[in-house]
Amino acid sequence: MDRLTVLQTFVAVAETGSFTEAAGRLGLSRAMTSRHVQALEDRLGVKLLQRTTRRVSTTQAGAGYLERARRLLAEFDEAETEVRGERASPRGTLRVNVPVTFGRLHVAAALPSFLDRYPDLAVELTANDRVVDLIEEGYDVAVRIGRLPDSTLVARRIGTITVRLAASPGYLAAHGTPKEPEDLSRHNWLGYSYSAALGSPRLVHDDGREATPRVGGSLVANNGDIIAEAAAGGAGIVLQPDFILAPYLADGRLVAVLPGWHGPELGIHAVHHQSRYVAAKVRAFVDHLEAWFRSGG
Repeated sequence: MDRLTVLQTFVAVAETGSFTEAAGRLGLSRAMTSRHVQALEDRLGVKLLQRTTRRVSTTQAGAGYLERARRLLAEFDEAETEVRGERASPRGTLRVNVPVTFGRLHVAAALPSFLDRYPDLAVELTANDRVVDLIEEGYDVAVRIGRLPDSTLVARRIGTITVRLAASPGYLAAHGTPKEPEDLSRHNWLGYSYSAALGSPRLVHDDGREATPRVGGSLVANNGDIIAEAAAGGAGIVLQPDFILAPYLADGRLVAVLPGWHGPELGIHAVHHQSRYVAAKVRAFVDHLEAWFRSGG
């Protein structure tokens, strides 16, 4: 059997968790899809996929092989692209993961011009605020905000954001206005569950001073929009990015708290798999986002 086709079939089954869905993606029969995977397992002498009546998942050996297989296929695609001289025309499907609010407000706006420029490329985008595993979940590239954990992924900084403190005028009228960061410990804090410093946020003043007050409160949520909306309703004080707070500050539903104090500047990064060759579709997308944010888009 064609080893490249066998490899593509294994990756498709592992990513979809289904022989039927993989067969549809590849344009093969289910029987042929199963035969390809079985041939690969027989040749390697190891079980790569765990089959149940409901779903197909990778074994421990299969998970490791899947990562290598993806890299090999990406390098093969890139090599073919270079030989054809099609570096400016990426094709195929690009799987992207973005944070919910940032994706809605910023990444979505960058997509029309990207898709118009590359008509042979389709984007499959998902939005959530947790840190996804690009390899396990089959993403080509992800947009992440904040400090990046150590990993084998390649990251390119494509922009920056600032996080600020805010509360509703009604909340401050009822509970008082903080004068110093330490005063925040006496207020209801609306926390972001994915924050690395949920109970002790690091604050920086324009003059260089720093503070890490102890905070706590009655609400923690995994989405910034929910926290901002609760703050606008008078629930407490929030520390959120400018792109979330801007409309609330503009219409007066929220006002700045502790002017001059803010969170550390956070990087916006595009991250992707480490490979000798970066797939043309990934490179094109990251280049486009970087140019988009640099131009103020």
